[in-house]
Amino acid sequence: MFLSSEEKKNLENGGYRLVGKHKHSAIEVCRWTKKSLLDEGVCYKQKFYENIHGNKSHRCLQMTPSLPFCNNRCIFCWRNSEANSPSWEGEVDDPSDILNEAIEAQKKLLSGFKGNPKANKEKWREAQTPNLTAISLDGEPTLYPRISSLIEECRKQNITPFLVTNGQNPKVLEKMVEPDQLYISASAPDEKTYVEACRPLVSDSWDNLNRSLETMASFSCVKVLRLTLVEKLNLKNPEGYAELINKAEPDFVEPKGYVAVGHSRSRLGTSYMPTHRKIKKFARNLADLTGYSLVDEFEPSRVALLKS
Repeated sequence: MFLSSEEKKNLENGGYRLVGKHKHSAIEVCRWTKKSLLDEGVCYKQKFYENIHGNKSHRCLQMTPSLPFCNNRCIFCWRNSEANSPSWEGEVDDPSDILNEAIEAQKKLLSGFKGNPKANKEKWREAQTPNLTAISLDGEPTLYPRISSLIEECRKQNITPFLVTNGQNPKVLEKMVEPDQLYISASAPDEKTYVEACRPLVSDSWDNLNRSLETMASFSCVKVLRLTLVEKLNLKNPEGYAELINKAEPDFVEPKGYVAVGHSRSRLGTSYMPTHRKIKKFARNLADLTGYSLVDEFEPSRVALLKS
């Protein structure tokens, strides 16, 4: 059993729906999907990348194939990372079963919008067939042994796969089928800070990350480096981050401020949340050091966008 009955109940009470025979996968409807259905705004992924992929917030499926498995316990993570397992254990569900059940579970969670007079009915109809999968909800997706097949299954169903990884599995990245958009989280400018912020459960974590960044440079898909920045922890040393950016050669960099939500509130709290102004200033410093350009921002999520 991957999760205890109590853990499953807590997740479902929090809005998750576990899918697949062995329940190592899950979906949760993103709040921006709900906001978009009510015409109350869209997420920064749509604002930043819609002109590349045509992605829409109301058609996004936020999911994970590796719910209990992650080889980091990031201090800023909104999840209950204390239960993370750093390596795969047990049976593996088929990618098509995971994706099909995830879509059906999301449909059920969105069913109430059909009768909501404030909901955009055209968007609701479109939401029944997601065209974007954010493989990032929980856990580390590259630990799922059939991640390449899941990416291929998304494409078979005309769903654009976005994959977010912590970069701790470079051997997987080197052999993996490329997603349409690859994110690597590089949330520290040096090894000491990486250990403090990301609390890795594996050895050679800094080397693993750097090897993944080197691999990223060879990818032909859209590449994004995500920097989750925490006040009094890793919002420092822009020169160190610049070295990582130059190594990975991403198309975009997302400096993003930590927000005190979920389980992270018991570890950090609101005093560790940088202002959007501070994030934007840090992004300008990175731009000066790397030659990237500050091309966009989204204040509600405290995120800026740098482009090569």
